[in-house]
Amino acid sequence: MGFWEAIWKSSVLGIVQGLTEFLPVSSSGHLTLLQKLLGFNTEGGALTFINIMMHLGTLIAVFVVFWKDILGLFKKPLKPLCMLIVATIPAGVIGLVFSDKIDALFSGETALLYLALCFAVTALMLLVCEFIAKRQKAPRALGWRSTVPMGLMQAVALFPGISRSGSTIVAGTVSGAKRDEVAKFSFLMSIPVILGSFLVEIAGGVKDVVTGEPSYFTSIGAPEIAGMACGVVLSALFGFLAVKWMLKIIRKANYMGFSVYLLCLSLGCFWLNALGLY
Repeated sequence: MGFWEAIWKSSVLGIVQGLTEFLPVSSSGHLTLLQKLLGFNTEGGALTFINIMMHLGTLIAVFVVFWKDILGLFKKPLKPLCMLIVATIPAGVIGLVFSDKIDALFSGETALLYLALCFAVTALMLLVCEFIAKRQKAPRALGWRSTVPMGLMQAVALFPGISRSGSTIVAGTVSGAKRDEVAKFSFLMSIPVILGSFLVEIAGGVKDVVTGEPSYFTSIGAPEIAGMACGVVLSALFGFLAVKWMLKIIRKANYMGFSVYLLCLSLGCFWLNALGLY
């Protein structure tokens, strides 16, 4: 891949990642679709590595917006920190065991078909969430009854097309917790998952290089590194804007527009798959 081609393609991925990580439309699903459309090499773990690098940008946005809440996790009582740790376990376990299989599933010939199904599932969940949220009369404070289901749904959201923020917010809202607390906790939940995925992926790549196994590290040159750097910066900038916007949306529980968008995207993926274009 040429230098300027890597720059503009990765910049597009960074912008899309920043906008979609905190909106309930699945950033990983959008990245997978774009990588197909833009002709990225999605074999040999490259897809996972590029996705994680783009997610690091939005992680910066989380730290900027919620730095006070992050520091507050380490103050007594430590219940919020404990809930965050427990809610992270399902995604951590599923990611370690099945990440390679999920990556292979969404990089093959039927990737668009799976994306279409997952986008449709997310759209349906958001419709249910809006219906329930607007009829809640006495939501309670965030607790274990909400954070455990949110953790389980974050594990399900490892599948591209299933929105991480959307599914966790749906789980927290359906369990009866206050929407603003659910939103904040959902965004905080992204921190250990993204950091853990990044460290595991880096460790795996280094291990392959040391043992002489094929590694995507060896196929990443200066153009790809420069491109990913631009993508990370743009992901952080647009992620900051998106999280501010999403906090306002959650207060109103207005998800209908996102559901319609995801259904259209699902139909588009079905159409592309049926025509065999990608």
